[in-house]
Amino acid sequence: MSRPRVVIVGAGSAGYRAARTLVRLTRNRADITLVNPTDHYLHRPLLPQVAAGVLEARRVTVSLPATLRGVRLVLGEAEDVDLDGHTVHYRDPEGGTGRLGYERLVLAVGSVRTLLPVPGVAEHAHGFRGPAEALCLRDHVIRQVELAAADSPEAAAARCTFVVAGAGCAGTEVAAQTQLLTRRLARRQPLPAGLRPRWVLLEAAPRVLPELDERLSRTAERVLRARGVEVRTGTSVREATRDGVLLDDGEFLASRTLVWCVGVRPDPLVAALGQPLERGRLTVDPYLRLPGRPEVFVCGDAAAVPDPDTPGGYPAPTARHAWRQGRTAGENLAASLGLGRRRRPYRPRNRGCAVDLGGVRAVAGPFGIPLSGPAAGAVARGYHLAALPGNRVRVAADWLLDAVLPRQGVQLGLARAWSQPLETAAPEPARIPGGPEPGAPDGHEGHQRAAGCGGDEPMTHESRGIRPDGHPAPGSVPRPGGPGPAG
Repeated sequence: MSRPRVVIVGAGSAGYRAARTLVRLTRNRADITLVNPTDHYLHRPLLPQVAAGVLEARRVTVSLPATLRGVRLVLGEAEDVDLDGHTVHYRDPEGGTGRLGYERLVLAVGSVRTLLPVPGVAEHAHGFRGPAEALCLRDHVIRQVELAAADSPEAAAARCTFVVAGAGCAGTEVAAQTQLLTRRLARRQPLPAGLRPRWVLLEAAPRVLPELDERLSRTAERVLRARGVEVRTGTSVREATRDGVLLDDGEFLASRTLVWCVGVRPDPLVAALGQPLERGRLTVDPYLRLPGRPEVFVCGDAAAVPDPDTPGGYPAPTARHAWRQGRTAGENLAASLGLGRRRRPYRPRNRGCAVDLGGVRAVAGPFGIPLSGPAAGAVARGYHLAALPGNRVRVAADWLLDAVLPRQGVQLGLARAWSQPLETAAPEPARIPGGPEPGAPDGHEGHQRAAGCGGDEPMTHESRGIRPDGHPAPGSVPRPGGPGPAG
């Protein structure tokens, strides 16, 4: 008797957890295929610590082949799903195409970056969605401090002004963690005229961390301000240029660094399915099934799951909900095959949150109990270790070494920002030279990737700042004294 074919699209928090749950419940009684552009699961909450030099980049990635035994990995980007034909069409990293048939499907495609219609952001801002961008940002920040040490006071002040747009969890942690790095760098390499690195955190909402409890938000803002971070709420970016950032209140901040952490939106594949949407996400029933398609399960950022405790409400697209939805989707799919336990609806529960502000400072709200200071720091790091499906010993070892040894403030020689333009797709996989270029007729909107950060990797047209038609790529116009707008 043939085994049922299960295809999982995406290996983020939801997809990875669904795959792991299915492996445990089916016990080799189903063919499970996972389609993902990379060979790893990325634990995004720890990316700010990669940018700040606390963790090595491989610590926040968990190998899919090593941890999902019994799952066939197909490296590729899903381009289309034929719901009637029960087929997933994908494109591999080298431009080849393929298709996979299924009897059960889990859509966990996640989200991509949101680029608001703000002039200059795509050309001049730094993204923060994957290890490549985190490492490139770290190199860029270190380079700016080192260049400032030998520059004029005016130019040094611009180089040492760092602007972060978006004060959600990611933006707040980026500002908090990386500000500590620049402070240490400035101590080792004095800046002109006693200059100190300046960090500005922008948030359009009335407070930082608007998704968290107001008490935690106030505590986090107090910690940031005590460190010298300028927190500006009710403020957004009107325009980004190669020389600075124009705010919506008319103030211009001379800066060479804008980090874009404003938000995300569901993967474009979601809208392409032509199914009912709610807030850009696919509407599903409480069991995470697509209405009228009981063989299709949707979870994570792609799913609008009804909240039984809040009529008309839906859980926020967070990693915590995605992780738990992945387990529910895996259990319900196994039950639909007659394997594992009975199916059950997804019920969102608020078990708390944690935001690591660097050093021993953090804010946390486990089970609704507000914490701050070292106690919250311990909770935050314990939460991350518990959530990581691998690399726990290595992460803990990096934290210990960072606590007792001076942090290494050296560049790794990665690509400059002008060779990695900000795009609306997640930037994890590098574009393969000779593969499909942005704007190609057979390309998939929303899924083109930025050039890789590897220093020895052959360069694409974009990484040289040249489009295939020979014209300069966006953001590649050199300026006096530097190769690109953010260099």
